[in-house]
Amino acid sequence: MTLPAPQLRLATRKNGTRDGALMLVSPSGDRWLPAGTHAPTLQALLDDWDTLAPQLERQRQALGSDGWAAAPLLDAGQCMAPLPRAYQWADASVYRNHARLIYQWRQEPIPPRYEDEPLVYQGGSDIMLGPQDPIIATDERHLIDLEAEIAVITKDVPQGTTAAQAADLIALVVLLNDVSLRGLIPSELAKGFGFYQSKPATSFAPVAVTPAALGRAWRDNMLDLPVRIDINGERFGEPNASSEVVFNFAQIIEHLAHTRSLVAGSIVGAGTISNADPASGSACVTEARVRAQLDGKPEDELPPYLRHGDRVRIYAREPDGAMPFGAIDQQVDISKNSLPGTLKR
Repeated sequence: MTLPAPQLRLATRKNGTRDGALMLVSPSGDRWLPAGTHAPTLQALLDDWDTLAPQLERQRQALGSDGWAAAPLLDAGQCMAPLPRAYQWADASVYRNHARLIYQWRQEPIPPRYEDEPLVYQGGSDIMLGPQDPIIATDERHLIDLEAEIAVITKDVPQGTTAAQAADLIALVVLLNDVSLRGLIPSELAKGFGFYQSKPATSFAPVAVTPAALGRAWRDNMLDLPVRIDINGERFGEPNASSEVVFNFAQIIEHLAHTRSLVAGSIVGAGTISNADPASGSACVTEARVRAQLDGKPEDELPPYLRHGDRVRIYAREPDGAMPFGAIDQQVDISKNSLPGTLKR
């Protein structure tokens, strides 16, 4: 008998270790409880997902409203990234409008096979930041940019997996800020070997959610919700995460698995969310600057890149105002520190 898909919401609480403690989050998203000894970390859960996820689902169902009422309130300040370090972080670029504007900024044509197969690069996955960890940079001249994105965390994905099969191998959906240092990108790409220094640590909203728990907000293997971006308390953008995409997550995973397998705990992103409608705003500063240039704005009136002390807030919103992933809420810190605090083994 096929069991119903688990409707889980999960977070990782700081406990002084690198991988934290896995927590069950209430359906309302505001309370949490330890997931238990069988799944002490999110990676442990992912390693044995088909056995442990149904157990957690039964644990969640047994709590009921009374059980959750007695649980402590979720504290985003005590949250790490849901998966604080990952075996793989592969990021695609599937939003047509973002590609149009970013390649214009780079003064390059859109790659000729953009509509035929996903663009993907491999990012750094050794340190993933929590929702309130600062964006640490060393110099404002690096042109610090945010990038609001949706990603999925996979189960084991065998080589040769098809898109139809990949849909069932998506364990969780997450919201992230894939920070870019735009001032370093041109010189890195000119070497013909991809990003490195221009892509610092990525930040995540506190809660990872199974597709089944998202309900109608998960459609055609994409999140069908607007994602709101505020900078210093002002609306910067609110594009819909499912609009105007070339590929969905199942198709991205099929592409990644063409010549290699993905291990459980791989994070796969869809790239910066972007809608063509100017009223939707932007999910990154560079895109907003290109739009302003196309509108004839002079250089001194373009939206500025992030500066020391700027606050970035990113969250997805359901029609009733609920935020299924919680919120990323972080400040820019121009610092020489490379790690957000001291970590123990």
